[in-house]
Amino acid sequence: MSLANTKTAYGAVTRSLHWLTALGILIMIPLGWIAHFAPWETEAQLAVKAQLFSVHKTIGVALFFIALFRILWALTQTKPAPLHPERRAEVLAAESVHWLLYSTLVIVPLSGWIEHAATEGFAPILWSFGQDLPFVPNSDSVAEAAASVHFLAQWLLVAALALHVAGALKHAVIDRDGTLARMLRGAEGGSHGASHVVLRPVALALAAWVAVIGGGAAAGMFSTEEAPAAPQLAEAQSDWQVTEGTLAISLVQMGKEIEGSFADWTAEIAFEPRETPGKAGEVTVQIAIPTLTLGSVSKQALGADFFNAEEHPTATFTADILRADSGYEAQGTLTLKGAEVPVTLPFELTLENGTATMQGSTTLDRRNYEIGSSMNDPDQLSFEVAVDVALTATKN
Repeated sequence: MSLANTKTAYGAVTRSLHWLTALGILIMIPLGWIAHFAPWETEAQLAVKAQLFSVHKTIGVALFFIALFRILWALTQTKPAPLHPERRAEVLAAESVHWLLYSTLVIVPLSGWIEHAATEGFAPILWSFGQDLPFVPNSDSVAEAAASVHFLAQWLLVAALALHVAGALKHAVIDRDGTLARMLRGAEGGSHGASHVVLRPVALALAAWVAVIGGGAAAGMFSTEEAPAAPQLAEAQSDWQVTEGTLAISLVQMGKEIEGSFADWTAEIAFEPRETPGKAGEVTVQIAIPTLTLGSVSKQALGADFFNAEEHPTATFTADILRADSGYEAQGTLTLKGAEVPVTLPFELTLENGTATMQGSTTLDRRNYEIGSSMNDPDQLSFEVAVDVALTATKN
């Protein structure tokens, strides 16, 4: 049994890769659809859905590498001659479908992998090599574009596969020739003098891609929804002017930490340092909720079940600044999504030549604000949300 191809027969490696790819496709496509339509109303259903997607993604990554190896192997091999070179239209159609299959077998799993790498925290690939890809940022727009390509490419793969199977059945049932035997057991067939066409099949396959991707673009699949408009925050009338600062949050989704921050917020600060415990001032912080970026889940986080930024575009933290036995803390109320909850923020403060530098952290329970109320399992989405504040301010 020859491992390599000849001019009239497929070798064992080519045939093994063909059937291994076929098996992977037969598992991956229905598994992806089952995972997509699986319910997720309950914690148990969501866990099953995530596991189905994890298996689907893992098989997809495996198929990507198999497809790459298959293409590289094919480039080093002689391609057996067609059995019926005189049937030019049939040969052209078969070659075009083969190019479509090769391209979709790379682009379908790769686009799915890119979508996965651009998102955070849901249905990990079941391996130990990490979940990210080089040059792929955590980004809603990247994830959505890759998801659109993945969706369109999977249907092109299904169409190419259907044509490929239909052609094989024609050869087996109607022509009764040796096409299937060549791929099953390496039987010989075809003429040594026959050759394959290349340019026209590649052009037809490329035209199919242009039609599918162009149709998807025309249908608006690559357009992104605009985030809720950020409110214009009033300028803070403060004794201290914030010159720089960050307001960051982090939480854990499906075992992975997700970090984000608010781009627009103001702080109105009245403060006089003191050495003994007691009230040292007051602070009011206004936060523009739509300016939140939270990795690839920013859009989800701003949605109705989470921050509901459209209905509640601002949050307010009003507190007294107290000198404690050790350091300072802001004790007050955070008004967020219509809920008013007491919050204490301990912080460290450094004062030097009229400049104050502070760093503080606290933990909120998202359930107090009905954020992610449909996700009641902390293993899926942590109840605790860490808040980190750092700023530098100068005395006016």
